[in-house]
Amino acid sequence: MVGLKPPEVPPTAAVKFVSAGTAACIADLCTFPLDTAKVRLQIQGEVRIPRSTCAVEYRGVFGTLSTMVRMEGPRSLYSGLAAGLQRQMSFASIRIGLYDSVKQLYTPKGAESTGLMARVLAGCTTGAVAVMCAQPTDVVKVRFQANGALPDCARRYSGTVDAYRTIAREEGVRGLWRGTLPNIARNAIVNCGELVTYDLIKDALLRGHLMTDNVPCHFVAAFGAGFCATVVASPVDVVKTRYMNASPGQYRNALSCLLALLMQDGLAGFYKGFVPSFLRLGSWNVVMFISYEQLQRAMALARPLA
Repeated sequence: MVGLKPPEVPPTAAVKFVSAGTAACIADLCTFPLDTAKVRLQIQGEVRIPRSTCAVEYRGVFGTLSTMVRMEGPRSLYSGLAAGLQRQMSFASIRIGLYDSVKQLYTPKGAESTGLMARVLAGCTTGAVAVMCAQPTDVVKVRFQANGALPDCARRYSGTVDAYRTIAREEGVRGLWRGTLPNIARNAIVNCGELVTYDLIKDALLRGHLMTDNVPCHFVAAFGAGFCATVVASPVDVVKTRYMNASPGQYRNALSCLLALLMQDGLAGFYKGFVPSFLRLGSWNVVMFISYEQLQRAMALARPLA
């Protein structure tokens, strides 16, 4: 057995809620530079208002990371980390921690197992609710990650708190919820790609007695979930990133952002930053799900001692 043994009593919803948020923060700490590289690649080539005369060109994942370290210093790789951790504690706690509870609500009474439709509905529900609660943290994270790509004279924010204040002051409170609809679409897809795929792969491995409920099983299921989520979510993710990072008045709505991207870059534009997206989402899922499973078990073991 690799890792802690599954508890005899299933973890409570509260344990899952706290474990999910903590595991997501651990995963963010490990993979945040890849997320920053993904954002930089996704907004590269975007027509900015006002135009920047000294834009840096990024080439590939590792080229982007090395360019950022050389031009902006190592700290730039973790630009927006505070907002990212705030996002995960509020966002992942809901979409991941409440997934099993919501899944049971959609499962008919007396059913021997949970069907695919109940899993998909649970993923869409928790993903949408999480976005509505945590959207401001996501907007600030994306803006701050993109902020470092601008020359010093054009940078809009001096810190995470300043970003919240500036966006609210210049764009109104609605500015903090910019891109909510594309983000709901993205996270409904990502949630299904991640949680439903993880659920199905793990169930198949356990039912087929191919693996036991331990870390290697969680690794395989999480890796598959990360790949599926990246493939289906990349187009929405690119539009979401560009729309959130847009200057006021640059796009009328998310649809105009999508059409501008299509006209400028073609269909390939929807998969800009795919490699860093997969490296980030794949590794993020592996770290998060392994941490999530182990944290649930550790908290269950510690409960009788409280």
